[in-house]
Parts: sequence; C-alpha cells; structure tokens
Amino acid sequence: MPDLPDLYLMRHGQTEWNAEGRMQGRLDSALTPLGVAQARRQAWLLRDLTGLARYASTAGRAQQTARIVFAGADFLSDVRLHEIDIGHFTGRTAEALRAEHPALFAGGALDWYDRAPGGEHFAGLQARVRAFLRELSGPALIVTHGVTLRMLRLQAMGLPLSRLAEMPVLQGAVHLVSRGRHRMFL
Repeated sequence: MPDLPDLYLMRHGQTEWNAEGRMQGRLDSALTPLGVAQARRQAWLLRDLTGLARYASTAGRAQQTARIVFAGADFLSDVRLHEIDIGHFTGRTAEALRAEHPALFAGGALDWYDRAPGGEHFAGLQARVRAFLRELSGPALIVTHGVTLRMLRLQAMGLPLSRLAEMPVLQGAVHLVSRGRHRMFL
C-alpha cells in the first residue's frame, strides 16, 4: 500500500498462555510479570514521540499492554487489529496440535494459520488489515498481536503473502515501518 504514514507497531507483552505455549487466537489471558516489563520497555522506547494517533486491538492482552505503553493517554480500540481467528485450535497447546494434526503443520512455520479448521485464514486477516490501514491519516502507534503485526508490515511494505513468516516479531520491541522499510527497536 503506497503512501502510508509511519507505523510504530508493537505486539502485546507476554501472556500466561504465551508462557504455556497455548494458542490464544480470539481468547485471552493476562500479561505475566515479564509481559508487563516488556510493555514498560515499549513505553520507554516511544517516550519521545508525541502527537501520534494511538490504537490497540480490542483483546484484553493488547488493551493491558496499551494502557502501560501509552501511560494512561487515550487510545482508540479497533477490532480489526485483533489476532487472526484460529477457530477450533483456540486454547490448545501448539505441541498437542502438532501431534494431532501433522499434515496441517507441514510446510512453512505460519502456514497452519491458513488451514486452521473454523479459522479466519489469511484472506480475512488481510482484508481487515487493509481496511484499517486505508483509514489512517497520519503516523500511528499500534498495539496488536503476532500474526496481525506481521500482516500489517507485509501490507505496509508491499510484500507478497509468501514472505509473512520471514518477519520477526518480538514482544517488548517496537517495529517501525516507514516508506516501505522496516526497522526494529529493542
């Protein structure tokens, strides 16, 4: 998508389910003490930025992170920033799913998201993300989720879907996409 404003993208801090290897999708769990520290790190990384629009996914873990990152400042909640829906895999551990459905997990590291039974799949996520990005009128700070953050970057950088898994996403980091290029601040 050409001519997008600068995007400061953040994944929510580590949650209890992240620590357990449990897939959250549309469900939620609270931030761990490490997750709170990661959100504080993001706040510190952004400390000199002012006057930017602030957005967060409607998921509790993203909301909790945003309240820390934005230090109590107002932000807009947008359901289009929610994590990809993984349907029947929601709440299950990655280890159990790989053992029970080896064929679905064959291929690229993230390909299974596009095959999760009852899930949203990449086309749905891509449509949501594009609609969100089209409405931005200026630089934005955005708290979201791992796969959604990757898709936001992919769209903002004009890259094909085949590159989705190549994009690292770290909790506690800030990912800047500016003029079609990516930089990560730790």
